[in-house]
Amino acid sequence: MSLPPKPRGLGRGLSALLGDDEVAATVAPPSAPAEAAAPAARPSPVRAPLTLPIGQLKAGRMQPRTTFEDMDALVDSVKEFGLLQPILVRPVAGQIESYEIVAGERRWRAAQKAQLHEVPVVVRTMGDQDALQLGLVENLQRADLTPIDEALGYRRLSDDFAQTQEDIAKTVGKSRPHVANTLRLLELPGAVQEMVRRAELSAGQARALIGVPDPLVVAQRAFDEKLSARDLERLGGELKPKVKGGRPKPAGGTSKSADTKALEKRIEEALGLKADLKLRGLGEQSLLTLEIRDFDQLDTVVERLTRR
Repeated sequence: MSLPPKPRGLGRGLSALLGDDEVAATVAPPSAPAEAAAPAARPSPVRAPLTLPIGQLKAGRMQPRTTFEDMDALVDSVKEFGLLQPILVRPVAGQIESYEIVAGERRWRAAQKAQLHEVPVVVRTMGDQDALQLGLVENLQRADLTPIDEALGYRRLSDDFAQTQEDIAKTVGKSRPHVANTLRLLELPGAVQEMVRRAELSAGQARALIGVPDPLVVAQRAFDEKLSARDLERLGGELKPKVKGGRPKPAGGTSKSADTKALEKRIEEALGLKADLKLRGLGEQSLLTLEIRDFDQLDTVVERLTRR
């Protein structure tokens, strides 16, 4: 039985699969026209971009973005200067002169609106996993991917390619808690997710709504009253059903997710103690309980936790 491929660390950029010069041309931010206007100051790329008819390109199946808005400025720039950054594409299997976009779909759409007939491209042959990872990395580097689209991209890497949260974190150059917290946004109702997509709620505000009764009602209140994530955490504590002892019920009932159980196991292996991790449902607050048999074990735990 073959093992799943080891994830590649693409967080520093797309140079894991492409040459450094081609990467600079493919993902350079639009706010750097000076570099684009003075190519002589930079070394020539190993492989110069090709130019292909715009009709030979099509949207990528692994594209993590679901919305393409506020493109007027980009379209105007393309009309005036052309497409300065090549589009990364891969050949479509079984179709002659047909290419699927891996990175640069927004630029391709702008080129269509600007009525360009040809666009510069960099052609690479790659599988679906690399295509999804590269699409995620490009959008994350440009900081224009919504938290919900980011979460959906992470879930596809997990569901379709059996990547753990740690694998995904290494792939996209984020921390594992960031990946875990982003994925938690998918627990929210679709209407609340749409508010995050429209930037009516931040990711932090949205996470504070997980486990809250009627999260859409609270989300609308947060938008109307401009409540902060901290405000929502306090409000969530007041709204959650109480159990004996006055503590709020854990979000999602008593069952634990596979990720929570995996974290418990890692803690137990590291400390040699029974661990119980519970999400309290107040934003990202969690309760960790360690079973300590005697003071000797306590001293060992203190020493490990305070070790410099």
